[in-house]
Amino acid sequence: MARRTSLEDATCAIAQALDVVGDWWTLLIVRDAARGVHRFDALQAELGVSRKVLTERLRLLVEADVLSRVPYQERPVRHEYRLTARGRALLPVLIALQDWGDAWVLGDGSTTATTAEASAEAQRVHELVGERIPELRLPGHTGGLLDPVAADSPYTVLYCFPGAYARADSYPPGWTDIPGTPGCTLESCTYRDRLAEFTAAGAAVHGVSTQRPDEQRAFAEKEGLRFPLLSDAGLSLIAALRLPTFRAAGASRLKRLTLVVDRERVVREVQYPVTDIAGSVAAALATVRRLASQE
Repeated sequence: MARRTSLEDATCAIAQALDVVGDWWTLLIVRDAARGVHRFDALQAELGVSRKVLTERLRLLVEADVLSRVPYQERPVRHEYRLTARGRALLPVLIALQDWGDAWVLGDGSTTATTAEASAEAQRVHELVGERIPELRLPGHTGGLLDPVAADSPYTVLYCFPGAYARADSYPPGWTDIPGTPGCTLESCTYRDRLAEFTAAGAAVHGVSTQRPDEQRAFAEKEGLRFPLLSDAGLSLIAALRLPTFRAAGASRLKRLTLVVDRERVVREVQYPVTDIAGSVAAALATVRRLASQE
């Protein structure tokens, strides 16, 4: 399919952006590239699109510098498609669309940090079981970039939380009125208090939020946390796994959920929604012990 005529409003950034990514297949390709699907055949299988349409959309995205073609095989030469810096800058757009869909298409439009157990959103998150977390790095609260999946432990418990702050006045206005937001400090401190049990069972514990690393560092120091807090302010993990988010104080925030991941990066267990904070920590520990006993 030939590229359509460019939109005429040269001064409107919305029109010009739609000229690059306005086709729905285009954004779905960006979505799947963010999820770690990089090769032509894998993209075609994931999207169910014809080879002709996919070839044309990939060509346009490469020309627009949203994707780059990277060789992964010499004989014959084969390429995979990776997001460029320009492409990664589209992640907030994808998350905003997902937020809108969860809230206004799948939901009733209310702001919430949780969901109903029978919701389509919960089903989407539970379908992560068996999926592999792509290779990526997130800023840690102590500095540097860290893998969300611990390399030196058989299992990693990734608990995702909306936000926790060292000072009560740092929380966004109306925070406690949003269903599902209360309990972040309790959750982190419960993992802190039971960390030795997780270590003995063969699991590392990582907390993830979209807060800045300095905010996480202040909170970790105040509460004496001895495990990493990771910042997904760049939305890379959220986009890779299509994790549910909500908006508060002008920023995307993770809804509360827990993943148990093995060292091969495969999600083995999902907790979502999380309604009992202490119970969810106990359930994660029980999952790790069960998985370890089956090895």
